[in-house]
Amino acid sequence: MEKTKTWEPLFATLAPGRGGARVPVAALIGPTAVGKTALSLELASFLNAEVISVDSRQVYRYMDVGTDKISPAERREVLHHLIDVADPDEVFSVASFTKLAREAAARIRERGRTPLFVGGTPFYYHVLFHGAMNEGLPEDRETRNRFERLAETEGPEALHRMLAEIDAETAARLHPHDVRRVSRALELHALTGTPPSRLYAEGEKMHSDMDVLYIGLNRPRAELHENIASRVRRQFASGYPEEVQWLLENGFDESCPSMQGFGYRELTAWRRGKMTLEEALEGDIRRTKVFCHRQITWFSKFSPTLWYDTSALSVGKLGEAVFEAVKKHLKL
Repeated sequence: MEKTKTWEPLFATLAPGRGGARVPVAALIGPTAVGKTALSLELASFLNAEVISVDSRQVYRYMDVGTDKISPAERREVLHHLIDVADPDEVFSVASFTKLAREAAARIRERGRTPLFVGGTPFYYHVLFHGAMNEGLPEDRETRNRFERLAETEGPEALHRMLAEIDAETAARLHPHDVRRVSRALELHALTGTPPSRLYAEGEKMHSDMDVLYIGLNRPRAELHENIASRVRRQFASGYPEEVQWLLENGFDESCPSMQGFGYRELTAWRRGKMTLEEALEGDIRRTKVFCHRQITWFSKFSPTLWYDTSALSVGKLGEAVFEAVKKHLKL
């Protein structure tokens, strides 16, 4: 398949400032361990694209093995954005992501190239392309601290149950151990008396200048589980425990938002002597599978989406099929 002058019409289509028309773009979505990275490199080559990572874990520096980041060599072949943009002790919000993603997409288009969104964080996609954000929502740090202290004394599950009683929709979206976001949701309810889901639904809509086509990847659940277990074992054998030890030695402990993720949380507990290394590995596999199921549920509601079974085609054949769909969306 040619990759040179064939793509010139694409550059014109994606050029900014065309009378306010929405720019057609593509996004590669799907659960963890489904094969998004391999296909993204193939598709980026076909489209002369640069990848915008849509991954809430890969934004953090120094956290490479546990987040399964693409290698520096591969990043030299295909430019990637929104990887390594925050320190592990920073709070990186969806608002931060949206701002950086929009800026990256604009720069990519100015260079006459294609922005290709790739990753598995559904909420980031939702807000970037469809969601409601309201920067004016009230904040009170002491109120939030009160809820965070409650999580320390009563446990994060107790805090999550409190949220479920006042806002089942928000509670279903947030992991019980995501103390920071659960506390923020409870803070909003305490300050406004309104469920956070309603506040965000009534918030100011962000009108995206991008018309997205989702390319969804999936495969049989048993295969996903097998891939997840294999990947976690490979990570543990390839420096994951050492990566966590280095983070802890340099002051990035379990109080950091980044260290709450699966794997990092278990390996921190192992370093603290609270579990064995094998228990940490099995805990990582178990939590990753749960996360995978939540991703599938979220992504099943995305539209418009074309779904592909990655177990049925080779990467090359899948890349060609996906390219044809994207080409049609971009009206090439």
